[in-house]
Amino acid sequence: MCKLKYTLCLVVSVFLSVGCKQQSAGQVEERAESKQAKQLLQGVWMDQESEMVVFKMQGDTVYFSDSTSVPAYFRVINDTLFIGDNDIKYPIVKQMPHVLWFKNAGGDVVKLVKSTDPEDANVFKRKRHGKVLTSRQITKTDTVVMYDKNRYHCYVAVNPSKYKVTKNSYNDDGLQVENVYYDNIIHLSIFQGSARVYSQDFRKQMFKKYVPKGVLEQSVLGNLEYDKVGADGFRFLATIGIPDDASCYQAEVVVSLNGKMSIKQMNY
Repeated sequence: MCKLKYTLCLVVSVFLSVGCKQQSAGQVEERAESKQAKQLLQGVWMDQESEMVVFKMQGDTVYFSDSTSVPAYFRVINDTLFIGDNDIKYPIVKQMPHVLWFKNAGGDVVKLVKSTDPEDANVFKRKRHGKVLTSRQITKTDTVVMYDKNRYHCYVAVNPSKYKVTKNSYNDDGLQVENVYYDNIIHLSIFQGSARVYSQDFRKQMFKKYVPKGVLEQSVLGNLEYDKVGADGFRFLATIGIPDDASCYQAEVVVSLNGKMSIKQMNY
């Protein structure tokens, strides 16, 4: 009886071992990159109908035709094109040496043909890819405020920083691309005559309590605008948002008459 149990256990163990090895091999095979498919993608690709250049595949990198999109890593696995660090999938419908059809993020089939015109490659030579879009100029405002017979100056300076913000969006072909922006650091100073009431630099991280994390990561601190003054102090409206988006987040920055700062959520 003991021998029988031992034999059964041994058989089950062997099957489990073989099954695990087969499953592991299957997973490796499933994730194996198609070198041949990647080689076929090398070159400049343009839209089949408009003949507009869409992107260039070189090595492991895809370069988009517009200068604002950041080059991205790509690979091909099981007839699927993966672009970017987020492994965005684009199922390949048709692939030949000079033809590439794939489904974009919206499910539409993008039909491309490989360019045979050497001039098309010059599109990428003339452009600096990953160009930062936001302004590099400092914007200053000086607001004179009268309150309780006292005269105040409110200085706001929007300073472009060296901190880069990446924004994910979709281009005209339905491909997810990354654009790069510079975030701002905004300086606020309030003076009563020559006496300084308040002075501080503001960064977008100071508003993380009022902006969802995923939005804040892709946002820039756009402005700090004077609103009004009252018994509780000076009120400013801070604007935080994703560049080129229609909506944004706002928060109230309140500086008391004796120089104490607080941030409050906007009540619409």
